[in-house]
Amino acid sequence: MIVEKFPDRIVEIAQKQFLYFGGTAYLGLPTNAVFQNLVVQNILKWGTTYGSSRSANIKLSAYSTGEKFLAEHIGSEDAVTVSSGMLAGKLVLEKLKNQTDCFFHLNEIHSAIQIENSLPVFVNGKLNDRLLDSKPEKITILTDGVPSFETKPVDLTFLKEISNQKEITLVMDESHSLGIIGKNGSGIYTSIDFPIKRKIFVSSLGKAFGLTGGVIGSDAEFITEIKEIETFTSAAGMNPAFVQTLSDAIEIYKKQHQKLLDNLSYIDSILVKNDNVKFDKSYPLIYLLSKELVHKLKEENIIIASFRYTKEAESLNRIVITANHLKEDLDKLVGVLNDYHA
Repeated sequence: MIVEKFPDRIVEIAQKQFLYFGGTAYLGLPTNAVFQNLVVQNILKWGTTYGSSRSANIKLSAYSTGEKFLAEHIGSEDAVTVSSGMLAGKLVLEKLKNQTDCFFHLNEIHSAIQIENSLPVFVNGKLNDRLLDSKPEKITILTDGVPSFETKPVDLTFLKEISNQKEITLVMDESHSLGIIGKNGSGIYTSIDFPIKRKIFVSSLGKAFGLTGGVIGSDAEFITEIKEIETFTSAAGMNPAFVQTLSDAIEIYKKQHQKLLDNLSYIDSILVKNDNVKFDKSYPLIYLLSKELVHKLKEENIIIASFRYTKEAESLNRIVITANHLKEDLDKLVGVLNDYHA
């Protein structure tokens, strides 16, 4: 389906209007007039793009301002922006390849943090034997902040069971938790308190934060190492107007985050619990386990997100709640879900 206008809470297809519960604009920022005005004002100041290396002799203050905000918001010692969340993940992996004896992955992680020869953390429901042996080695564990088909943050308590002979680095992709989970949408990073050497945060900024770009957060030493990678120094940075907007939009993020939480709380108060519907009041994705229910929603002029990450994969059907949805939108959506249950 091709549309001619940004799909906010309403999407128009073939001159017919549908309620839209798809996309990833969790805080509703792409169409927020106050947010748009900030972006426009920063474009007038910083231009539409800046195609220079971040290591060039002329450095823009927009980067230091925006990255300082991100580090404080995430709770990391330092942070650096790049042009996309995908690049953020790949830069981290490029650096860690030479610092890691073995990679492990938890669940079905996003391709941004996938790497060849990675081993599963769990095998047949049990912790991988290699994580338990006494061989000293440096390991890196890769995980999404909130796994696909899940509505709660990943359980990392297994980290306490890993052999103390392993030096652990944890890489977490928070593209679907930054801006949503934690105080004012700070994400999961600060809540991670396990016996590990280093934790690294990567995320897209094009989802909840409404700006094309990506971020890496960690200790200052690691961020300095990232800035020295040739892939980083050879590439243009994130649009400086967008990076500046990150800092300028602090109060907007807070307001929109509260609106999102209010919408989720309202859904929780009226939704009849249903085995075909996976929902948690702290998370804006509702997963549908019934294909029939997807068709029923469309019959009621409701469009949800439906896509495949790979050609071979099953369609991922999910309802996306944003800060922009109105009570009447939620009433209609939940009415269909409740009727199906009945």
